[in-house]
Amino acid sequence: MNLASVFPHPIIQGPTAGAGNTPAQVAAVSNAGGLGTLACSLLSPDTIREQTAQIRALTDKPFCLNFFVQGMPEPDPAEVARAVEWLKPLWSSLGWTELPAPAKWCEDFAAQFETLIALRPAVASFTFGILSEAQIRRLHDAGILVVGTITHADEALAWQSRGADAVIASGTDAGGHRGTFIGAQEDAKLTTFELLPTVVSAVHIPVIAAGGIMSGADIKRALDGGAQAVQMGTAFLVTDECAINPHYRQRLLTAGDHPTRLTRTFSGRYARGLENRLMRELAPVEKQLPAYPIQNALTTPIRAEAAKRGDTELMSLWCGTGVSRARPMPAAKLVETLIAELNAA
Repeated sequence: MNLASVFPHPIIQGPTAGAGNTPAQVAAVSNAGGLGTLACSLLSPDTIREQTAQIRALTDKPFCLNFFVQGMPEPDPAEVARAVEWLKPLWSSLGWTELPAPAKWCEDFAAQFETLIALRPAVASFTFGILSEAQIRRLHDAGILVVGTITHADEALAWQSRGADAVIASGTDAGGHRGTFIGAQEDAKLTTFELLPTVVSAVHIPVIAAGGIMSGADIKRALDGGAQAVQMGTAFLVTDECAINPHYRQRLLTAGDHPTRLTRTFSGRYARGLENRLMRELAPVEKQLPAYPIQNALTTPIRAEAAKRGDTELMSLWCGTGVSRARPMPAAKLVETLIAELNAA
């Protein structure tokens, strides 16, 4: 089985961890002939099982499960205390006398991986790191196609050498987290259409373009540039089936020319979103903040409380550079619209 045979239209709905990705959305995209993706990185194994069962109740088409490749951190308590102090102006502005301590820093990827093997989706995609050859063999033995996220050609070659079936070439215009795992995140500077030709010429496995792709014309440009499919996250954030916070959704729909930028203030890993107060206030210490997932866990209660209050200035408003072109409609209608635009182009 190869990737092209799995879904008829060259459109993958990008995983949007923590931004309302739902089984209904995943199933709607797959039923429409694209490839729906469930963001599993922030979910427990039990929740992954429950949501996968919900997807299967809504579609018999292939879908993808997406994960962050990461170990369990053991942070220096002094580093954590420093970060909590830097965050104090933000959490104290919520009326708190202390920042709630995280119950855990992140989900256990090893446990998630075993769950993935047992669930056997058609496709699994990964970001933040790279699997071992043995892990990829286990996925292949379970009938699962393996897709790695990359931000430069060396990472694509690394995934190819370990047996991946395809790579997602993620440009700096993409919303959410950067997937860099070789070299410094700041050094992976290529936009989608700068990155795409360097990856296509470097590897012989299929390349999926991601970042700033919002229309059928954008898809055609990517396919003409050698991509076999595109992955679109921001475009699907405002679809009807996405359970995104309504205040976040409204900010996306009214983004206009409001700037997006890459920041590590929210999570300790560079990610793109709409600029807001939290980004600006932590900018002076941005490079000193703890790495993902420590900073991510520390800011989670602040963002959750801000979401309850509708305060988008303290929420992570992840989106790509094409956000002003996002169109609210049902997910299946968006796939249909994109295909019509692609054919017209």
